[in-house]
Amino acid sequence: MAVEFSPEARQKFEKIVARYPKKDGAMLPVLYLAQREFGYLSTEAIEYVAKIMELPAARVYGVVTFYTMLNMKPIGRHHIQVCRTLPCALVGAERIAASIKKKLGIGTGETTADGRFTLSEVECLASCGSGPMMQVNDDYYEDLTEEKVDKILERLK
Repeated sequence: MAVEFSPEARQKFEKIVARYPKKDGAMLPVLYLAQREFGYLSTEAIEYVAKIMELPAARVYGVVTFYTMLNMKPIGRHHIQVCRTLPCALVGAERIAASIKKKLGIGTGETTADGRFTLSEVECLASCGSGPMMQVNDDYYEDLTEEKVDKILERLK
């Protein structure tokens, strides 16, 4: 079965591309749209985006592999991304990541058996003054402690 945008997503694609003077300038928002539409960016989805953007697939693949917000494999319903950059590391990011791993029984890059949680460690999430921090889907959680993380995970279950 070929990968293709739904009519609604195709309309969103057209609106996104119309905002840019050059079509390739819309690549990130289009990839984000594709990820929301398909769940993740498979090889077929990347090739589809390249086709509708009229770009080489290698260029689109290069963008997908550069940005941690874009996923090339299925992820859990709650994608936990722990910042590992130096400012967060200095205030306990490793401890926070270890706590999450222990609580969920998964390692970095893994998804829980029930498909609820995926854990990633990522570079800067632009909250350097309030670390350690993590992003879960589109929400930021800052000034984390192990107790705060436990409460967040319980609420998400």
